[in-house]
Formats: sequence, C-alpha cells, structure tokens
Amino acid sequence: MMPAFSLPQWVGYIAFVLGVTAFLQKSDRRLKFFNASECFVYAVHFMLLGNPPASASSLISGCRSLLALKTRSAFLAAFIIGINLAMGLALVKSPLGWLPVAASCGATVAVFLLRGIPMRLVLLVSTLLWLVNNIVSGSIGGTSLETVIALVNTWTMMRMFTAKTAPHPVADATR
Repeated sequence: MMPAFSLPQWVGYIAFVLGVTAFLQKSDRRLKFFNASECFVYAVHFMLLGNPPASASSLISGCRSLLALKTRSAFLAAFIIGINLAMGLALVKSPLGWLPVAASCGATVAVFLLRGIPMRLVLLVSTLLWLVNNIVSGSIGGTSLETVIALVNTWTMMRMFTAKTAPHPVADATR
C-alpha cells in the first residue's frame, strides 16, 4: 500500500476535496465544473498509482463533464457512453469490473440529459456503484470519497427538495 502522505495520495486528497465541493453545489453548472476538476485530478492520481484504466476513465469523465457545460446533446451522451463501453470491453477482466463502467455511463446520462434533483439521483446511483467497486477493490481513499459524495449529494438533494416544497410567504397586502 502507498504511504498516506506520498505524492499520489496528496493528489488523491485534492480530488477528494473537489469531489465533495462539487456535490455541495446547488447550481448544476458549478457541480459539473467541480466534477470535471475532480476527474482531471483523479486522472493524475491514478496515473501516479500506476492504474492507466482508471486514469483513462477519469479523463473521459472529466471531458464529459466539461462538454455537458456547453451542450445537452443526447447524441454526444450516446457517443461518450460508446467510448466508455469500448474502454470496458478492452480493459475489464471480471464481472465486477463493469461496475465503474456502468457508473460512468449512468453519470453520462445524468449530466447530459437531466437537471436538478433527477440528475443528482442518477449521480447518486453512479456513486453507489463506484462505492461497491472501491470496497471490492480495497480502495480506502476511494471508498471514503464515494461515501462522502453519497452523503453530501443526498443532503444537497434534501435541501433542494425542501426549498422547492417550502411554502413561500405571501407579501403583506396591508402595508
């Protein structure tokens, strides 16, 4: 196991902070921007750890999040899902290896085709798939990140739902 304060781990800690920051955002655009930033930092993290498939997946996910800032194209979402599936076919060695591929495909649908709470719900399912993958893989940092992201995303969705359903005060007409 890599020492807790090695360069690869420090890069992972930066990605952790960016990931949590992403899911604290109520703004979809800010969520996507911070998510892209997290993915690019994770691409470096996984490369430093000697895991090129995870690095490539993170790079694709970062590009996906940036593209989703500019377009909501179903065609582009399908193209990115195709890239994810092709990468899965080339790199997956066991059935559990499909968990991150499925997570990435779900997140692609979320960031291109959904908004608000529905987007965050699909991202939560993707996060849970990553969480199972990281537990099975023995990734302590990844497990911690996905756990925190799941909790923060759930909390943010509850805040959004509460804000949407809270009664709005009526202006006092007697003044």
